[in-house]
Amino acid sequence: MALDPAVAAVRRAVRRSLAGVPDPVVVACSGGADSLALLSATAFEAHKQGLHVLGVTVDHGLQEGSADHAARVVRQMAGLGADETVTVTVSVTASGQGPEAAAREARYAVLEEVAQRSGAATVLLGHTLDDQAETVLLGLTRGSGGRSLAGMRRQFHLDGGGRGTCFDRPLLDVTRAQTEAACRAEGIEWWEDPQNADPRFTRSRVRHRVLPVLEEELGPGVARTLARTGHQLRTDMWELDVLAERTYRDMVRADGLDTGALEAYGPGIVSRVVRLAALDAGCPASELFAVHVDAVLPLTEGPAHDHAGKQVQLPGHVTAYREGSLLRFRPTAVSG
Repeated sequence: MALDPAVAAVRRAVRRSLAGVPDPVVVACSGGADSLALLSATAFEAHKQGLHVLGVTVDHGLQEGSADHAARVVRQMAGLGADETVTVTVSVTASGQGPEAAAREARYAVLEEVAQRSGAATVLLGHTLDDQAETVLLGLTRGSGGRSLAGMRRQFHLDGGGRGTCFDRPLLDVTRAQTEAACRAEGIEWWEDPQNADPRFTRSRVRHRVLPVLEEELGPGVARTLARTGHQLRTDMWELDVLAERTYRDMVRADGLDTGALEAYGPGIVSRVVRLAALDAGCPASELFAVHVDAVLPLTEGPAHDHAGKQVQLPGHVTAYREGSLLRFRPTAVSG
């Protein structure tokens, strides 16, 4: 009997991600169609390579009955071929960010901890092409620049520097309809997260209201086009980021950033170099936005006396200021 096309598409995407991945591999699973299709495909493909599969579900404790749901997901993961299963409960505290961002941050942190304890170098995540399209559209509406428009990275590290656990999204070229079709073909029942349909959440409104209107008015394929745009932008962004990192290493000093050397570069590189300097000074990447970098940029221009007494407060209790030819950073003074 021929393999179902949706199952084949998911397995093919996972097979590409598993190429060269060391043993074991961690799969994050929420119990939704995307992550269950991912887990099933990973178990099938990984076992052909002799890889041990560790399925992990994270209980955020934000919904009634979350512990019972986590137990169901554990049973499903075991039934789908995971060699080992883990449930982790996290405490979500929103400190200056929304509940979705806080939950995501807590989830990734604990997934990295599980991976490190198990000796896994890679964690697979179940985000699909539709998730990517939503992310790109949200980035467009926020006006937060190319970094946001580029959408989700196919691979990333929490430290931003390529060290530690690699988080991989194999299904970014697979649609949500395909993961659901794959689950139906394999007889897998999935859970619908009520938050995904809750209009209080922006992403939910984009998913259920905005994208369907765009598809109706502009024609089918909008989601795939948005995702492709994100991929193209990310390729360009990567090239600029690499150049900016080299430039930053050349002009950073023990006591600050040499603003005189920045004069040879255009705004696309200068803004990235300033962002890297702010990150090194302690600004959290998840809270440092284009508006913050734009506020610091004037400090890099012109003679030092033009900036006497000027300072810019940044996320993470970091303050930027100019001293001579150097852009410097210090801890923000606590008043009172």
